[in-house]
Amino acid sequence: VQLQASGGGLVQAGGSLRLSCAASGSIFGVGAMGWYRQAPGKQRELVARITSGGSTNYADSVKGRFTISRDNAKNMVYLQMNSLKPEDTAVYYCNANCLTDSGLGYRFWEDYWGQGTQVTVSS
Repeated sequence: VQLQASGGGLVQAGGSLRLSCAASGSIFGVGAMGWYRQAPGKQRELVARITSGGSTNYADSVKGRFTISRDNAKNMVYLQMNSLKPEDTAVYYCNANCLTDSGLGYRFWEDYWGQGTQVTVSS
């Protein structure tokens, strides 16, 4: 299973970016998907998460500015980021809980991570 994130870049404060992440490989189901971020010198933190049923939760710092969505048919998750602030600058990672096959006759749920995409917001 692989997660491929895209859409990061450099934007001025107040601008917008849309991140995308596609899950591919031997996937038999996808549970919760989410976006995390890690700024230099800081721990990785949850930005937003969405369940397979569409329930969402957000970090307080991004509520009202970011929107997470998903396309279950394509195993994709998106993060629309509006009104960006310099403090949103970080590497953003997508995460997905996927049902995959062990090759030994059973399937299991596992968390997978994308490679990270840099978001830089200039003041």
